[in-house]
Amino acid sequence: MGDILIISTLAGLTTALGAGIVILAGKPSTKLLSTLLGFAGGVMLAISNLVLLPEAIENGGTVIAIVGFGSGALMMHLLDHLIPHIHFTNGCEKNGEMLKVGYLIFWGIAVHNVAEGLAIGAGMIAHPSLGLAIAIAIGIHNIPEGMATAVPLCLGGLKAVKVLILTAVAGLMTVVGAALGSLAFQSSSGFVAAALGFAAGAMFYIVGDELIPHARNYHHYCATIGLVLGFIVGVLL
Repeated sequence: MGDILIISTLAGLTTALGAGIVILAGKPSTKLLSTLLGFAGGVMLAISNLVLLPEAIENGGTVIAIVGFGSGALMMHLLDHLIPHIHFTNGCEKNGEMLKVGYLIFWGIAVHNVAEGLAIGAGMIAHPSLGLAIAIAIGIHNIPEGMATAVPLCLGGLKAVKVLILTAVAGLMTVVGAALGSLAFQSSSGFVAAALGFAAGAMFYIVGDELIPHARNYHHYCATIGLVLGFIVGVLL
């Protein structure tokens, strides 16, 4: 459990790293944001398709792996409808409205991070190297999320220290999810297989529903470059 908590903490705190980048350097360019989102998506696609799903099938068979995969994707889909995962705004709103948007993003990312933590916990139970690979992918993905949270909070007039604290709290919800995942999926090989499928489904949904569409919206070619580079890194992981 100790390793799970440490790894998930480091993955979660990259959200605050993204916020720190915004505080120090200002709002990131669309090309940088597009590349980061695409890169995170490529890493996640490689891990979910080339590692997690094959491991799930090997541990528990195709049916259990597919049920786990579908469950992970379904949970992320339900979260997106219950608590929309809001991203960058155009900065034209008044300060009070921007601050409200920032808080909405904070809550959305905090809840989503619980689900992402479940994926880390599931991977760690199956094999530490899998959990580490998932944590790295989610950690990379959390950097632009931290930026997305920090921009409206900063524009809304919130002090830098409070912005860092809020983004760190949102990121550390990953630890809660990882702890729950490690407890829920350690009973049998069937549960481990379902957990791996669950992690793959959750990551696949995040890539298809959020990372790739937003990356392409910011910059089409940078998104593709980031995706390819991220996939290569994911294969190497």
